[in-house]
Amino acid sequence: MKSFITHLEHFLELGGIKKEIAFLAIAGIALIASIFHLSPLPFDPAWIAIILCGVPIILEAIIGLVTAFDIKADVLVSLALIASVCIGEDFAAGEVAFIMQLGALLEDLTVAKARAGIEKLVHLTPQTARILLNGSEKTIPAQEVRIGDILRVLPGESVPVDGIILSGQTSINQAVMTGESLPVDKEAGDEVSSGTVNQFGAFEMKATKVGEDSSIQRMIRLVQSADAGKAKIVGMADRWATWIVVIALTAAALTWIISGEIIRAVTILVVFCPCALVLATPTAIMAAMGNATKHGFLVREGDALERLATVKKIAFDKTGTLTYGKPEVIAVKALSPEFCPEDVYSYTAAAEQFSEHPLGKAITASYLQKKENPLLKAEHFEMLPGRGVLAFVNGKSVLAGNLELLKDHGVSISDCSDIDAFLKEGCTVTYTAIDGRLAGCLILSDTLRPESRNTIAALSRIGVQAVLLTGDNENAAQKIGSQLQILEVHANCLPEDKLNYIDSAQSQNISLCMIGDGINDAPALKKAVVGIAMGGVGSDIAVDAADIALVDDEVKELPHLMALSKRMMRTIGLNLTFSMALNFLAIALAITGILNPVVGALVHNAGSVLVIINSAFLLNWKKTK
Repeated sequence: MKSFITHLEHFLELGGIKKEIAFLAIAGIALIASIFHLSPLPFDPAWIAIILCGVPIILEAIIGLVTAFDIKADVLVSLALIASVCIGEDFAAGEVAFIMQLGALLEDLTVAKARAGIEKLVHLTPQTARILLNGSEKTIPAQEVRIGDILRVLPGESVPVDGIILSGQTSINQAVMTGESLPVDKEAGDEVSSGTVNQFGAFEMKATKVGEDSSIQRMIRLVQSADAGKAKIVGMADRWATWIVVIALTAAALTWIISGEIIRAVTILVVFCPCALVLATPTAIMAAMGNATKHGFLVREGDALERLATVKKIAFDKTGTLTYGKPEVIAVKALSPEFCPEDVYSYTAAAEQFSEHPLGKAITASYLQKKENPLLKAEHFEMLPGRGVLAFVNGKSVLAGNLELLKDHGVSISDCSDIDAFLKEGCTVTYTAIDGRLAGCLILSDTLRPESRNTIAALSRIGVQAVLLTGDNENAAQKIGSQLQILEVHANCLPEDKLNYIDSAQSQNISLCMIGDGINDAPALKKAVVGIAMGGVGSDIAVDAADIALVDDEVKELPHLMALSKRMMRTIGLNLTFSMALNFLAIALAITGILNPVVGALVHNAGSVLVIINSAFLLNWKKTK
């Protein structure tokens, strides 16, 4: 007896899908026993299926009617169940309840599979971290790590927080964040994200984002906000279900009055249940959301994909979206016959190696990336705010900065007219003087993401026009536009300018999507039909304002997302058409008496299962070239 009670307690403790499967298993066995009269029970075992599967449906229908007069599919299913029981068709009632719950379980399983690719982030959150204190190593809970702490990560361990590698070389598996299966080589100076896995070497890192600010926690918050229930298409299906309930009741009553056979009226109620109409739609949305996740997108709202399917224009911010948002040295000019470009580059990079200014860091990083020679040794470094830096390299004084810096130190400036072309294109120039004489300059510019050109071309092929909205000057904006073959370019845009452009487009009934990364893009992201934020480099405000976040910051998957949204809407349309056609065919057969309640339940609910399976195909869909 104690053993039975223990097993019963464990069963009652089951939750969610596990309990649904357990109830369905018991109900299925009961129905089999009812068919073959195998039960020693004093009543028809079909009642077990009615109680386990049917009672929850009836209770939900009653609650919906009483609290909000909400007429949906469960109302018609409840009427079919009660009518079947009243005329003695216990097996038909149990079968209807069983197959309805089976369809609901398939929906839950599809949703669970669709979201598994995102929700694994929750389970991959690192629990511990190795912190280095006073030369010793200590293991602490990951949530206790603070910004600036020095951590050590061993091979096979997850990176506990976001940070920068200080020493060591390794390969990081970033699949959890980017979907890439191949590990990425990392070394000192490279950034690492929480939740990614260290593959080979050990390394030390400095924490830069911890707790709720870490990459994996940001992604988890996005996951938790995903909800297909907000989709407008679901609301439409519910409205259809209300009318179907009215039509079904009318048809059943007329059939009973004309034929005099109540079993035909009950069969109409059974086959007219609009479960496929209601169940298949959110499943298609969630399956599409799961597909989007595999391609680096986190969809925060279910109706975002529905709205995206109507988009004809996509407005791009430039910096950080189509470009990396990080300056690189693109040219080195010697402005004195005493110095060659190599001298200018090496001396400037050496002088800037201790600079905290973004341009100084960019110069040093570009030199280390492009040159084989190590940095020269710099001494007596001095930061000159608003001007540049001063340092001694190989015994020579080096000034690196703007023209004001050179003027302040009495450096004569020769003709720099050949630099004007770079300035007109939006480039930044750092001038270098060696031992008080102008030596040359370095030209820095933001660089295009390699996938940007192909992305714009692919969008054009599927009928979506790209628009550039940027705060850069006209020349810089037009240069980027010509490189990417974007015909519509708007430069010098303030946040309100971007907002006004979107307002204007919407007033002309043009469905427009906005993609950006900065705080200045947040109003436009919120106003657009669909807002897409760069989830990695983007600001928190931009991500919060957007409907969709691009996790890996690679816009190359944007054409897939557009095509997926259109495919999702076609799948939903097919589901709705098929379910309605099957319903009306079954009704015709029920009115003529060809279908009885048992066969009618099988036919109708088989259709529900088919449309749910059809939605599940979206999980792995990819547009063929």
